[in-house]
Amino acid sequence: MTEPIRVLLVDDQDLFREGVRVIVDAQDGMEVVGAAGDGREAVRLVEELEPDVVLMDIRMPEMDGVEATRQIFLPERTARRERPTRVIVLTTFNLDDRAATAIRYGASGFLLKGTTPVMLRDAIRTVHAGNAVLAPTDLSALLEGTFREQTPAPASYLSLTEKEREVFGAVTRGLSNTEIAGQVFLSESTVKTHVGAILRKLGLRDRVQIVVFAHEHGLAQRPG
Repeated sequence: MTEPIRVLLVDDQDLFREGVRVIVDAQDGMEVVGAAGDGREAVRLVEELEPDVVLMDIRMPEMDGVEATRQIFLPERTARRERPTRVIVLTTFNLDDRAATAIRYGASGFLLKGTTPVMLRDAIRTVHAGNAVLAPTDLSALLEGTFREQTPAPASYLSLTEKEREVFGAVTRGLSNTEIAGQVFLSESTVKTHVGAILRKLGLRDRVQIVVFAHEHGLAQRPG
């Protein structure tokens, strides 16, 4: 039997937090394993509970969701985890610049607080699988301008093979493995292998971070 997706809720409003708990616990294959009222408590509970997905409010007292996300994905913390943790930022404003910063720190995307239960359920499953929860065009728009000074591509990028760079470019345009396979004339399993090699060589966690890396180093290709 497949283990349920373990979800941690982080929001300073008790009523909102409990409402989300009811929605998540009602889904097949998901369970809420904990809740926090501020970012500092969230960081502690991630260490203690090792959830699969964190639903993180962006604006909170004590420590906001941006700083909590940064601390959750500090290299020394991620190295200790036996299972990956994904973060979805919850915000009131579309294309919130704080959400962009949280994504740079490691979040897998964002949702508006007014989203539907179905969209919330699908988002949790999507990030648990290692994908973003917003369209590539929205992700690019969110990241556009957040890197005021782009840095040259590091040696790790130069170590990618020609085919891996081709797959890298397709990922930055938001193509799925199936779409990439059709474009570069490879099997879907081979594309998956290439994506895994790219993540390993660049020291990245998931496809979202490939897009962030591309923007940081001026390598992003426009969706289309």
